Amino acid sequence: MLRLLLITFCLFSLFSFAQTAQVVTGRVTSEAEPNGLPGVSISIKGTDRGAITDQDGRFSIQASAGETFVFSFIGHQTQEVIYINQPLIGVVMKESARELSEVVVVGYSSVERKDLTGAVTSVKADKFRDMSLNSIDQALQGQAPGVQVTQSSGTPGGGISVRIRGNTSINASNVPLYVVDGIQVETGTLSLSSFGGQGDNAMSLINPNDVASIQILKDASAKALYGSRGANGVILITTKKGNKSLTRINFDIQRGIVDPTKKVQLLNSTQLLTLQREALTNAGENPDAAGLIPGVTDGVNTDWLDEIFRRGLMQQYQLSVSGGDDNTSYYLSMGYRDEEGVQLNNRFQRFSTSLNVERKFTPKFTVGNTLVMAYSMNHRVKGDNFLDGVYSGALKSLPYYAPYDEQGRIIGPSSPGYAAFPNFNPVGQAVLPRFLTSTVKIVSNFYGIYKFNSDFLLRSQVGIDYTDVAEDRYESSQTAIGGYLSSVGGQGYGVFSTDKIANLLANSVLNYNKSIDNHHITALLGGEIIQRPEISGSVQGRLFPSDDFTYIGSAGIVDQGGSGKIRSGLMSAFAEGKYNLNEKYYFTAGFRADASSRFGPGNRVAYFPALSAAWRISRESFFSSNVIEELKLRGSFGYTGNQNYPDFRFLGLWASVPYNGTTGVAPSILGNPKLQWELTREMNLGVDISLFNGRIQSTLETYLNKTNKLLFRVPYASTTGFTSVWDNVGSIQNKGIEFSVSTINLDQEFKWSTDINISKNINRILYLNSDQPLNAGYAGEGTTSTNIVEKGQALGTFIGLNFLGVNPATGDAIYEDRNKDGKITNDDQMVIGNAVPKMYGAFTNRFGYKNFELSVFFQFSYGNSVLNLTKNSLLNSGSDLTSNQTIDALRRWQKPGDITDVPRYIAGNNFNNYTSNRLLEDGSYLRLKNLSLGYYLPSKLTNRILLAQLRIYASATNLITFTKYTGADPEVSTLDGSTTAQGIDFFTLPQVRTISLGLNATLK
Repeated sequence: MLRLLLITFCLFSLFSFAQTAQVVTGRVTSEAEPNGLPGVSISIKGTDRGAITDQDGRFSIQASAGETFVFSFIGHQTQEVIYINQPLIGVVMKESARELSEVVVVGYSSVERKDLTGAVTSVKADKFRDMSLNSIDQALQGQAPGVQVTQSSGTPGGGISVRIRGNTSINASNVPLYVVDGIQVETGTLSLSSFGGQGDNAMSLINPNDVASIQILKDASAKALYGSRGANGVILITTKKGNKSLTRINFDIQRGIVDPTKKVQLLNSTQLLTLQREALTNAGENPDAAGLIPGVTDGVNTDWLDEIFRRGLMQQYQLSVSGGDDNTSYYLSMGYRDEEGVQLNNRFQRFSTSLNVERKFTPKFTVGNTLVMAYSMNHRVKGDNFLDGVYSGALKSLPYYAPYDEQGRIIGPSSPGYAAFPNFNPVGQAVLPRFLTSTVKIVSNFYGIYKFNSDFLLRSQVGIDYTDVAEDRYESSQTAIGGYLSSVGGQGYGVFSTDKIANLLANSVLNYNKSIDNHHITALLGGEIIQRPEISGSVQGRLFPSDDFTYIGSAGIVDQGGSGKIRSGLMSAFAEGKYNLNEKYYFTAGFRADASSRFGPGNRVAYFPALSAAWRISRESFFSSNVIEELKLRGSFGYTGNQNYPDFRFLGLWASVPYNGTTGVAPSILGNPKLQWELTREMNLGVDISLFNGRIQSTLETYLNKTNKLLFRVPYASTTGFTSVWDNVGSIQNKGIEFSVSTINLDQEFKWSTDINISKNINRILYLNSDQPLNAGYAGEGTTSTNIVEKGQALGTFIGLNFLGVNPATGDAIYEDRNKDGKITNDDQMVIGNAVPKMYGAFTNRFGYKNFELSVFFQFSYGNSVLNLTKNSLLNSGSDLTSNQTIDALRRWQKPGDITDVPRYIAGNNFNNYTSNRLLEDGSYLRLKNLSLGYYLPSKLTNRILLAQLRIYASATNLITFTKYTGADPEVSTLDGSTTAQGIDFFTLPQVRTISLGLNATLK
């Protein structure tokens, strides 16, 4: 009976399809082949039905109403057409978006790729559509040459460091300028609390699912019209828009699990007890008298990492509606993302919506609006180098202690079993405090376009990027701060802070476009005003009546608070002219003048010119090749600037000071009226080549950038009453080479394409105002610091002693006595490494077969060093017996003749734990960043449930990492976004592995 029902069902399905399907005919042409383009591949999305055009470009295929035709041909854009019972389908193929006719957004205009004279990289949304991303800047990792993206830790919504062609400044910002739909947006950390150097990320408020494309402007020519803030690169983000089509409703759902990529292996109670007894014995002390008794002390064995780690859940939903007609287009979306962190009580949630509408009222006048709104809730936990951090505490905590008492209550300061400083209960530190950062983000842009005639067009816009941050913090009496810190009072501690930031923008741009015979001229002239008001405030309370009352209104004492208001502005004028002759010779000149309120009256205005040229050799009559389809040489030279440093530093500032029961004012910041813009001189040479009818596309770039007049915080002797003053001193150079290649390896029923990009950047400090190196990073054991800023060195340089090994006779560390004075001091320190990689990049392979898609994305970094400062505590040779140790301690020296690189353990002896290259490790890695598999359900199934398309996919992020680094993660950096102290791993939470399943459906 069951077999009969199945046969009946299959026959009914075939009959239903036969009733709705019909033979559809059509013709495909192109500008080069107006009489018909042969060999074009046609498929019906979600099915195994396909066809190839004949010599006249004609085809026929069976299809049903609502199905989507996909037209693809090497060297041309892939096009999709929805079948709505047209009697005949006509398609004009355009040159490939990967090639010449791709429209690239640059500055305040757009240009076809074939006309580019600058260095621009495009990243389309399909490159990251299956990845599980918290923020849009994550999507850039490995996608563009010259763009180095590192994730500082594994916390959801946490910091991301993006550097384009290296660091150009020491104390001013190195963050690129982000522009969303023409509006320059706030970047960096929004939260007013930085936990051990780790902050949150403003870009996590932009929903990656609403992004259509990203353009990265890298050289002076491409950045010319953003010259005042272009020294660090410009990232243009374009959100999705509607188009002329029937209304399309799309729904995407993604759910998955989140795990740490690696767990540090620590000693258990018995192993640690043996080690501690040995350290005390070596120091001549009695371990029994210290309470380290075998069978007693190690009676409890807690794996603290297991206690604070969990398997997090991730879920994401997106609904969008788009469409339009000849006069109106629209796109509306709503999204929700919820990701649990791998640490207890750590969670990131984001609600977002996007609305883009454009209306053509007359053939000459068009009005449009783009709107992106988001609300996020970031449930943070303390981490990294915080003594009361969750992850750091779990690594350090002795396994002799338990998180709960016999009644199952969390052990805290009032509990008899509370672990002494510094081993606060990590579980309590995770679940008891409240660190909630709530953020509202609005990016809106209203624009009008008026076309005077075929030559002149005026575009004017007003926009706002508004960010409203509220941070609610409470630490109960059972936590380290709220119950242990004596200055707080032991009865809870609360802080409430707010920060409201607005970037207000208005600009107008007049465009000119004219072609006369073989001469093509485009030009623009514009002006812009930007205002950035910010207002913030905070209040602190303590001595709460109980932990049931957790808000400031219930505090017994509200004794601290503050508020502030800042406004800065920028007024600009800019112009650009482009000329090409016969689409062979291209010339571009750009200029921008800026006046910034961050500088004194005599230094507010700066000028940023740029020139570039290109030669399409393949268009020359003497050039003939059956292999090379396109060959273009490019060169550019120009200046960009940086004014992204604190406000009012050209003024001497005053602050209120209490004295003898009264309040007065005193100098707080030493001003410098001569402060002026940082200036970066940029040179770029590039070559673009296309081979074998577009099957191989490659770009090679080389650049030399020099930044002068560094906005630098010069140290002052504290006896003057000040510790530093801002000045324009020093210069930095970045030079490098970038290579990218995209290939179509197979393009038949089985499809295979490859993208590869490799970058190398050499950073050097050319000049500072002093020959004495400046200390950076952390204070070192036996050294001045972990990092230095010094002429001739790169930013991110590590210093330390030269560790020569362990003396087999004594078990003590051997360091190089560089000054031959018979002592080991900080005078013997030397440069031991650098955090800047010698090379970085990525490679992606994409495969397709019938309805299946597979993407394999690897990302790598080579030649960078990581200072594993965690070893300073977790492999400390006995200098600190209050911290657990890693299993590397089992390799320690124990008796004469032992050959090892781990010195003997001796209680209280810091000599064996000096900061040296013993802590420095090779941070090179190769990471399977993303693996995704997708499948389109056949249309005969989707038609029955009124779907135009249904795609099921699986994705895995950070799946496997190949590295020699012994720490948790070679990519992370404790001091999030630091320029001078990058590449330090000091109790930093590793990145997470996310494995998810997703479903994408489009309604008919």
